[in-house]
Parts: sequence; C-alpha cells; structure tokens
Amino acid sequence: MSTENKNLENPRVLAEEITKILDSKKANGLKLLRIDDKTVLADYFVICGGNSNTQVRALAGEVEEKLQELGITPHHIEGYNEAVWTVLDYCSVIVHIFNREARDFYKLEKLWSDAEDIDISSLLV
Repeated sequence: MSTENKNLENPRVLAEEITKILDSKKANGLKLLRIDDKTVLADYFVICGGNSNTQVRALAGEVEEKLQELGITPHHIEGYNEAVWTVLDYCSVIVHIFNREARDFYKLEKLWSDAEDIDISSLLV
C-alpha cells in the first residue's frame, strides 16, 4: 500500500482508507458516519460487523496492521480479546467492529442517526 497521494492526517482520508481495508476483508454492513458536528469524540465513526468473533478479531488486526505499515498507530484499542465489540481509536476516527449479536443489540447507527451517513459506494469493491 503506497502512501503516495494520501494525506492520512486528514480525518476523512483516514476514515476512507480504513473503510477500504475493512471492505477488503469482507466486513459486513460498512458505514462511515461524520460526527464532528455532533461530538468532540472524533470526526468520523467507521462501523462494521463480522460473522464471528474470529472475523471481528481479524478485521481489527488487519486495520491495525495496514495502518501501522503507514506509520499510524491507534491511540487505544478496546475489546480485542473478547471480539464482541472491538474499538480502535485513531483520535479523529474511531472504528467500531461488532459481532452480529452485539451490533443488533447496541444499534450504534441508530444512536447516531442524526450524523451524516457518508456514501462509501465508490470505496467498495
């Protein structure tokens, strides 16, 4: 993965890169929400699901590994071992990876329904 023409310090560019990484590993129900006008937590949430706890762990690992290759490390990771709801905090972008049951239970997209849902169709293969 080349860093050419990528400004990963830009939160939108970073969020889109994370979305592409997750899509490449077959994440389910990928969503990119712009939340910067709703909270000080971050600028974007990337939300997706895995079919199993093993896939949740693999998705989180892939994001961490690919971004680390580009010199970007998460500020914090939560829930990796349990792999029910794993959160990777990249400060301006927070990645939420759920197993099916947790995603249905927490309904994070509904909680943030007033956030802008970014069209990611051009990023997906």
